[in-house]
Amino acid sequence: MHEFADRWGFGPDKFWLRGERSKEPVEFEESLGVWRVFDYPQVSEILMDDEGFTPDGTKLFEVDEETRQYFEGDLAQMDGPEHVNLRRQVIRVFNPRFMDHLESRMVEVTNDVITKLAGRERFDLLKDFVDELAGTVFTELLGIPSGLRWVFDLVNQDMNHELQMTGPEAGEGAAYFQELTSGLKPLRDMLGEQIDLHEKDPGDDLISLLSQCTKLDGRRMTKHQIINFIIGIIGAGHLATPMLIGNTMMCLDSFPDQAERVRADRSLVPTLLDEGMRFLTPGNASYRVTNKDVEVAGKKIPKDSMIRLELGSANRDPREFTDPDTFDAGRNPNPHLGFGRGAHHCIGAQLIRVETRIAFDLLMNHFPVLRVDPDVLPTYYRSPDFTGPESVMVLTS
Repeated sequence: MHEFADRWGFGPDKFWLRGERSKEPVEFEESLGVWRVFDYPQVSEILMDDEGFTPDGTKLFEVDEETRQYFEGDLAQMDGPEHVNLRRQVIRVFNPRFMDHLESRMVEVTNDVITKLAGRERFDLLKDFVDELAGTVFTELLGIPSGLRWVFDLVNQDMNHELQMTGPEAGEGAAYFQELTSGLKPLRDMLGEQIDLHEKDPGDDLISLLSQCTKLDGRRMTKHQIINFIIGIIGAGHLATPMLIGNTMMCLDSFPDQAERVRADRSLVPTLLDEGMRFLTPGNASYRVTNKDVEVAGKKIPKDSMIRLELGSANRDPREFTDPDTFDAGRNPNPHLGFGRGAHHCIGAQLIRVETRIAFDLLMNHFPVLRVDPDVLPTYYRSPDFTGPESVMVLTS
């Protein structure tokens, strides 16, 4: 496993990519004031425990009302009955009719992009191929003109912050949140304008649906809450697909026997992608805050403590996965935690699965040979909470 990690330039901080395990299932990282949880049983249990833990990290910091408006409505940081209420309403956008339409558009766009790439000996798998597909998916999902999709790229800048969530004693929470939001003004302005248009002329899209959603008190979501909700969806989905495709491509290049196996049996594409999500988990960390004093793997953790769930490490736990450091394109079952678990299981998981399945299936149809350029190392997002490339050069011969 050292060979895999060394080849792709992964540092020692992602030790699970080298076949190594943490010394303890739970450790306190004093420099950050954060409890890190590494093993599958504990990570899974915390994800499922909505009473003992909350995803709302802002509660630990002194955040003024102006800053708070940039987070209210973000589904990823909500919990309790309101979270369940809004999630139940939003999931309606992924109805079978809409998903059939979106899948047809994905196939059409993917074939168009591949046609443009035909005859090229090399191209950037993410920038030249996946970005076009992901951009189209989200403009159709949101119901906005395709010419506005360039604004989505502003979300990517947060992936290049070397910051990570810290405990309250670090005293930098407000600065952290401000830095994450400062560059998103053009995106927020565009979404605000689109919300106004969709309220006047609603359609079968996510913005229209959110404009009609009601909270438990009967009031509709505010414009800021709708914007935050959409940015959360974009951050999760618009980035998850490219990183999953890039990571899976790197795995196939390292394990050519598995690449040949999938090319020979396309029914393995869905399990291939789940294995890519497990073996090289794009979002390798998720955060929770303790609602009360808790005990995790024998460690007593006080109320209002920050917890960093190491999803990438948990997805290599030998107690849950047979031969966890082996990349198996047909692994089944595969209960990985790449999409989370419980009440905060990724709401767009179905969309990501369809998008990535179509992408790989059509790439294999059109390119009998597709391999990572050995002379160009992929470039990665700098955020310590993610493991995934922003650029992967591939060769077609």
